[in-house]
Formats: sequence, structure tokens, C-alpha cells
Amino acid sequence: MFAARASGLVKLLGLCLTAGVLLAAMVFPFVGGLGLASNRAADTVDQTSGDLAKGELPLVTTIQDMNGAPIAYLYDQYRIPLESKDIADTMKGAILAIEDKRFYEHQGVDWQGIARAAAKAGVDGGATQGASTLTQQYVKNYMAFVLGADNEQEAWEKATEATIGRKMREARVALQLEQQMSKDEILTGYLNIVPLGNQTYGVGAAAKAYFGTTADKLTVPQAALLAAIANRPSSLNPGTAQDKALERRNLVIDKMRENGAFGADENEAKKKADEYKATPLDIVPDLQILPKGCVGAGDGPIYGFFCSYLLDYLREAGITNKQLQRGGLTIKTTMDPKATKAAKDAAEQQVSKTQDGVSNVISVVQPGSDKHRVRALAASRDFGNNAELGQVARPVPAEVLPFGPGSVNKVFTAAAAMQRNITGIDRKIKVPKTYASKVYPNGGSAWQVKNAGNYAEEMTLTQALAQSPNTGFVILQEQAGLNNVVDMAYKLGMRETLTKVDRGGVPLKSDGSNGPSQGDWTKQNNAGSYTLGPGATSVLELANVAATIVSSGTWCPPTPVEQVLDRYGKPIPLKEAPCEQAVEPALADSLAQGMSHDTTSGGTASGAASAAGWNRPTIGKTGTTEESKSVAFLAATPQYAGAVMTYADGNNPQVICGDPIRLCPGSRNGIFGGQGAAPTWFNAMKVIHEGLPVEQLKPAAAKYK
Repeated sequence: MFAARASGLVKLLGLCLTAGVLLAAMVFPFVGGLGLASNRAADTVDQTSGDLAKGELPLVTTIQDMNGAPIAYLYDQYRIPLESKDIADTMKGAILAIEDKRFYEHQGVDWQGIARAAAKAGVDGGATQGASTLTQQYVKNYMAFVLGADNEQEAWEKATEATIGRKMREARVALQLEQQMSKDEILTGYLNIVPLGNQTYGVGAAAKAYFGTTADKLTVPQAALLAAIANRPSSLNPGTAQDKALERRNLVIDKMRENGAFGADENEAKKKADEYKATPLDIVPDLQILPKGCVGAGDGPIYGFFCSYLLDYLREAGITNKQLQRGGLTIKTTMDPKATKAAKDAAEQQVSKTQDGVSNVISVVQPGSDKHRVRALAASRDFGNNAELGQVARPVPAEVLPFGPGSVNKVFTAAAAMQRNITGIDRKIKVPKTYASKVYPNGGSAWQVKNAGNYAEEMTLTQALAQSPNTGFVILQEQAGLNNVVDMAYKLGMRETLTKVDRGGVPLKSDGSNGPSQGDWTKQNNAGSYTLGPGATSVLELANVAATIVSSGTWCPPTPVEQVLDRYGKPIPLKEAPCEQAVEPALADSLAQGMSHDTTSGGTASGAASAAGWNRPTIGKTGTTEESKSVAFLAATPQYAGAVMTYADGNNPQVICGDPIRLCPGSRNGIFGGQGAAPTWFNAMKVIHEGLPVEQLKPAAAKYK
């Protein structure tokens, strides 16, 4: 008995001291002689109360497709911000009954509540509850979940630590806040910020998550449950601690009755309260939590590749992770859901999503003189974290892969040779069966180059681009100069591929310690095989090369973004590279004409085009690496450009064979670009071009013929 009374006296003394300090806080720092520290403390109070008055809480960022439909959400805190009129009176009554029934009587600090708590502690050693107002709790939650964004657990501990300094600051901010905001604004702010468990913050998100309803339609039992778990969502989780949650909910209902929420007639009020308490919790079986991140997107297995690339792009463009996760941005993207699903279906039609060791990826870009919009990024594999299901959680259609595009690189050799007036699309080039290059020696000896098929000893550049003889392009590369060919590849679009990764496709470190870049290595080592395309490649950049060519030589960065809006609907500027005239229009248009026979009779992609019923004017170039561990196809119409790569993506890359596409270690009969990659392109583009008029390629210029 004595021990209990002694304990109560200690608590009484502590609360009296706290009350005294808080009373001092009312005039602090206006008392003279407190010095610079007081002024700084006052500045902190002003800043905190000012920020609270603005009500800028962490919000959900929404990512939209080109039509404005949401495709993914990003957030640290799932919150649906509400105005007072959007919150039911039942919810307001419930939270006030259990947390602060004198809310409309005090000015931010409840001195009577402190006195009552002190008296109770002194008399019977009881709990010291009732001394923290709703306004103070609003301040506390703000300090924890807004100011403490980087580490909420640590911030919550600091915001709730039992120290005079913390209580003093909390009280000062609360007192000042009550001078800046109305009671209704403070109550609404609190109901928007309070944590309610299962990733939900605020009653808007919690109403939807737990009950599948909106906050303006909350019933008394529903509102009482949310009030019950406010600030205590872990110990009172209605999903895992139903008995405790029910007990606390019923306590709230009793407090509401005591507060007059059910009318003045005591018998009638008790009857209503008993009826409310007899109802079950009735939370929905599957909590309706907003899907989070690229994996959790509505069509995550399909859209996740675009989403993942988008986030990388935005970070490079100056949008911070904090803005993405807490800023409530609206990100309007260029993603075309029709094109994306068509690309996914086409990729998976050629290669199963669970095919061991083989993947098929496709990128689609819309050409233009002012912007190159990324319309689709897809893969045969699903986007996700389950490797056993063949899923991958990287933007593989956009990133630089450690596999080559094969003869697709001959496009760059042709362009460089045309630019230097070495050849034109109608001029003939030499195509010997074998060629010994002394310009690109191999271990001191001449580099022996041979063709993969039988060709005429001479053919036009247009024929060579369609049939792809190796010897003719090695000779052209010698004449044009390897450095010029590599520079042409950069100009047309292989920018990250050549400057941001090493020859194996590994991103360069900021200090350059794992360099040189692939482009520099190719030049420094006089790597004549460049025109045959053995090195690391970005499929998205290949697609953008095609877009540059059919855009009359205008290069633009492939962008997944139309616009980023802040929480108020104002545009946020992005750091994006401007479009540029990479090569003169006449050269690009002539090159396009030179590439227009790969999909027609005799071209390496003609079989795939015929099988798809394709009859549109199209530029194209297939590619196959020496051991058929990867094959590629770059192609475009004036309306859409795209590229496909089928590659061995396992830990031990091997030869890829067809019918069906699979690994075939040791085989000498690997697939070609016209077999694996080209059919994917045509099957996707046939759907994407539905309803579009047939557009012709621009004519070639006389000087490049």
C-alpha cells in the first residue's frame, strides 16, 4: 500500500513538474534573457507549426499509361487525403471520445487533463493517461511520420520519449498550431496522418483497406474500430489480434455513449451502444491495400519492365526517391497498353516465359522530330521476384545486356560509308567469299573473315543490307574507318551502350576504375569485329536507332515520360537531353531506303514478314552473333520503330536453336535473327499498326544513291 502510494506521489511530482514546464512553454521564448538558443528553438517551433498548417503529408504517387489509366503506385505511407466534409461524424466522434473529449475546450494543451492525471496518480498510483491532447498527438505524429521519414521507428521513439524537452517542444508547437488552424482543421489533419496499421495512414486509406468503404460512410462500429487502433496498430491489429481489437473497439463505443454521441436518453443510448458492441469486426477478408511498386502494379508481370525503366529514367532526370515515394506525384507516361500487351504476346509466342536459359525481349519507340516516346517494353519472361517461375525484376528490354546484336551493327558501317561518300545505296560493293583483313590483325596475322552463306561477288549496298554478307561490311568498315563507324553508332542512338558500360555490359563506376567504356575499348583495340556486333547491347537503344533513321536523322532520347505533376498539379521540369540532328536528313532517308529490302523477297527477314502477312514499307536489319547465343532484329515503319533480341539469359549461355526455341549446347545449327527475333517484331507490330494508314518511306537523295 505504501509502495503504491509512494509511486503515485512520484508520478504526481513528475506531472506537476511537467505541468510547470509546459506552462512555461506558453510564454517561452518571449521571456527576456533566454538568449540565442531560445530564438533558435522558437524558429524550430515556427517552422514545424507552419509546415503542419500547410498539411503537406506523404502521399501516394500515381503512374499512368498514355491514356491516363493508373498502372502502378509508389508510396511509403498509403494515404487518401480527405477534407473535413469527407469524414463521417461517427469517425470524428469516436476519436474525440477516446482520445480528447475536451478537444473543443482547450487551446492545444489540456491543463485540466494534466491536473486530473496528476491527481489520479497521486491518489491511487494509477495510469497517467489523459494528459496529451489531440493537437499534441497531431504534432507527435507529424514529427514521427513526416519529419522522421528516413527512419520512422527511430523517429517515433524520439517523438514519444518521456523527456521534459520533448514534451516542451510538443506543447509549444501545439499551442502555436491552435492559433494558426481551426479546431476542425486540426481534427481533420490528425485523422489524415494517424497510423492505422497494415501500411495505412489516415482514415481514408483505412476505411477502404479494412471495410471496402469511404470515410464519409463509416458506421459507428467501423469508426470505433479505427479510433481504437489509432497509434496502436501493431498491438491491436484487427487481422491478427481480433479479441484485443474488439475489446478496445467496444471501449470506444462506451466512451462515445458517455460523450453523448447516442443521444441524451441514457437508456436509449445504452441500448444503441450494446447493439453496436454486439456487431462483429467485419473487416474484409482480403485487405484492400493499394498495390505498391512495379511488381505490385495491376499488370505487373507485363507492365513492370516499363515501370522499372521509368523509375531509373526519372532518377536520372532529377526526381528524387523521396519525391517518388512521398510526393503524391502524378506521372503521365508514354506507355501504350495495347502496344505493350501485343509486344508481350508476341515475345511469349516465340519463347515460353519459363523456357530454361532463353529470353526474348522487345522495345517499341514512336519516331518523331520532337520526342521519341517509348510505347512498349516487354519480355517473354514475366516481371517479378520469383526466379523459379522464370521472373526477372530488371528492365531487361531497356538495359544494356551482355549480348550482341550481330549484323545489326552493319547499319552503322553502311551509314558511315555513305556519309564519307565511299558508297551509296545503289552502288555495288565487293563481297568476296573470304577476306583476310590486314587492317584488323588477329594475333599478328591477318584476320580471316568468311560469309555465312553464298553470295554474288558484288552487290549493291541495298542488297548487302538485305542479305548481310560479312566480308563486304568488313571491307566497308576498313574504308570508312572503325572510329567513324563507332561514332556513327553513337550518333544514331547507341549512346549508353557505347559510353556507360564496359565491353561486357557492366555499368562503369563513377571513378572509371572498371573502364574503358565499350566504345573506347573498341577504338583502342582496333576491334574490327564491331561491324559483326559481338558486344553488349541495349534493345531499347536499337529501337531508338530505327526511330532516328525514320525521323530523318533526328535523335531524341527514348523517353517514357510525358509529364510529371506535383501534388498540386503543377509540372515538374525534368533534366532530359534535347533532340538533335544526328545526321543530315538526306543521309537518314537514303539509309532508310537502303534498309527497306530486308523484309521483302530475298531479305533475311522476308520469311517472317510473309508469315505475318506484313505488307507495309519497312526498314529492317537482322543480326546473329557468331555462336548464335543471341539474335536480333531492328526495324521500323514511319509510325513505329522497334527492336527484338532473343538471347541466352542463363548462368551458362549456350547456342540457341529453333523449332521450338531452346538451348542446344554444341550444335552448329543455331537460329538466325530472321527466325527468332523477326517473327516477334512482326507479330507485335501487326497488332500495333491495326487501323493505321500505310505510310511510305521518304525518298533517297541522289547523292547517296
